Amino acid sequence: MNHYSSVRVVGAGLAGTEAAWQVAQAGVPVTLVEMRPFKSSPAHHTDNFAELVCSNSFGAKSSDRAAGLLHHELRLLNSLVISQADNFSVPAGGALAVDRSRFSSSLTKSLSEHPLVTIERTEQLSLPKPQELTVLATGPLTGESLASELRKFSGIAHCHFYDAASPILLGDSIDLSTAFRASRYDKGDSDYINCPMNKDQYLEFRLALTKAEQAELKDFDQASACFFEGCLPIEQLARRGEDTMRFGPLKPIGIWDPRWGDLRDTAVRRSKRAYAVVQLRQEDCEGRLWNMVGFQTNLKWGEQKRIFQQIPGLQKAEFVRFGVMHRNTFLDSPKLLLPTLQFRKCPSFLVAGQLIGTEGYAAAVAGGWLAGTNAARLARGLDAITLPSTTMIGALISFVTSPERTSKSKSTFQPMPANFGLLPNLPERVRDKRQRYGAYRDRALNQLKVAISSYSF
Repeated sequence: MNHYSSVRVVGAGLAGTEAAWQVAQAGVPVTLVEMRPFKSSPAHHTDNFAELVCSNSFGAKSSDRAAGLLHHELRLLNSLVISQADNFSVPAGGALAVDRSRFSSSLTKSLSEHPLVTIERTEQLSLPKPQELTVLATGPLTGESLASELRKFSGIAHCHFYDAASPILLGDSIDLSTAFRASRYDKGDSDYINCPMNKDQYLEFRLALTKAEQAELKDFDQASACFFEGCLPIEQLARRGEDTMRFGPLKPIGIWDPRWGDLRDTAVRRSKRAYAVVQLRQEDCEGRLWNMVGFQTNLKWGEQKRIFQQIPGLQKAEFVRFGVMHRNTFLDSPKLLLPTLQFRKCPSFLVAGQLIGTEGYAAAVAGGWLAGTNAARLARGLDAITLPSTTMIGALISFVTSPERTSKSKSTFQPMPANFGLLPNLPERVRDKRQRYGAYRDRALNQLKVAISSYSF
């Protein structure tokens, strides 16, 4: 087995940050390469590591939800990124959302001050030599030069889709005489600001979205662009049908303003309930900034301001960031990667984050943890590991690296988010969904603890 004196991690997003930390914590010197500020990207706004360019939410906190189970597994694995997400969380109902500025600043400080971490602020234009132990975590915005080398190296010409980010606005510009604070079904604190629409307002809003002028998609032919289903632009949803948004991000069910009257009164409930609701989620600890939930968009900025100010409560909204769309790059991982996240044709190269075809922040962190842990093990002369397929991390990585499973589908490989459908069936059928997810959770966490005790980290 080859021995390496150090590890190179390319990309300081969520996955690269986690990977570099795990390598350094294992006592192996690591060089972390980040192109910003040497070269900017279409979506980033700062030079900090692990900057969240889309939502500030890591998904549901509850451990009987797929994202929440990922969080719990990562905590057991001593993930730096999830620990900092916990430290800088902001109110978001049942979700783990963070103050993105403080979160990324803290992670940048942690890596910068680690004695075994060397930071290079430069663009990685080409693949390292096979003799170098490397983790590629350049993410969805991989530079074209490196992306071109990856295409040549993998032999697969096209691996991309488009992703979008939601607008952020100032909290004190929201009209709370119309909008109101509440959580769906009154679960937890009133962490969301809700902007209710009646039917006429909703239909007018939808019509405006369908006719709005979109920004030009750069780098790729717009006619051939595809979108990840979990992050569709709001205008795309509007075009899919009259009620699509109402059964998606604008779902009004379970949201009630006490000023409308007594929710227990059936007549009041039927006459006053909203036809659709736009929700805003807190972005920072102070509550000065609010994110439009589910409002990923590729509309031109002027169109965004004009149309989004039609929403009741947002007529005078001041936007600090408009929605943007950017290209996401990912590999055809089932054909290229081992379950250890090593390239089949070059085991000294590992890959992590959205580049492997997982979707979601927590999933990117999970890939970073596994790639960083395995890079450290290889550097120390140990075998690379996988995690049990009964864990959410193990199941997700197994799915995106399994040529047998994905070959059963006639469609091409597309990014996959964490979900309970990836996990092996329970020994006995559990009909109640919440109880079933709880059983998945208990099995996953128990078997992860067993796996941790069997490995020498």
